Amino acid sequence: MSGHSKWATIRRKKGALDAKRGKLFTKLIKELTIAAREGGGDPAGNPRLRLAIDNAKAANMPADNIERAIKKGTGELEGTTISELTYEGYGPGGIALLVEVATDNKNRTVAEVRHIFSRHSGNMGESGSVAWMFEKKGIIALPKQGKSEDDIMELALNAGAEDMRTEDEYFEIQTDLESFEPVRKALAEKKLTMDNASLQWIAKNTVNIAGENAEKMMKLIEGLEDCDDVQNVYSNADFDEEFLKQQS
Repeated sequence: MSGHSKWATIRRKKGALDAKRGKLFTKLIKELTIAAREGGGDPAGNPRLRLAIDNAKAANMPADNIERAIKKGTGELEGTTISELTYEGYGPGGIALLVEVATDNKNRTVAEVRHIFSRHSGNMGESGSVAWMFEKKGIIALPKQGKSEDDIMELALNAGAEDMRTEDEYFEIQTDLESFEPVRKALAEKKLTMDNASLQWIAKNTVNIAGENAEKMMKLIEGLEDCDDVQNVYSNADFDEEFLKQQS
């Protein structure tokens, strides 16, 4: 998980910037709406919606915003139809990228994403060109806040987690798809606050990237994440430690 851990650290910092820019709520509202549309408005019978609600609450989203987003998904309130799409491509140095979007205008979004790739020394690929390099995993970020690493690891592994890493301020727990909800539930039952819990595309193998290519790659990532329709960006980049220090 070493490459993912570095990547996750940058993503978490970017997430804080998203919140300041007001972009985080937009992403969460889209996820709430899509989850409710696909599985209904009752979180008890819709795991994806339950997770979306928990993440929205963790981001301090007002209850009224959450309720409106769900009702738009179920059709109780009028709203635009949002489609989920995944684009694939390559960044500087041949680094693979998966870009998840949620959009009400597919033509506009694909044009914007293609332009961002081109502007930052990357290029979009065909469907399936890089997806095989990734696998879906559950990732849970748990703030340390004085918690015992051994206790958290024991709890997570007993609930079915695959692995746990310790970062500066977080424990990062990884699960397979089947164990994600049981592990999340076990942590919640212990009243442990989760900074984020989500299903993510994790690279099976990472590629080291440093120097100019790392700088170009970060600009490409930032460009993609600044796009209003982009929900998540995943990469197989293993950023050089010296470059990461410059970013902190």
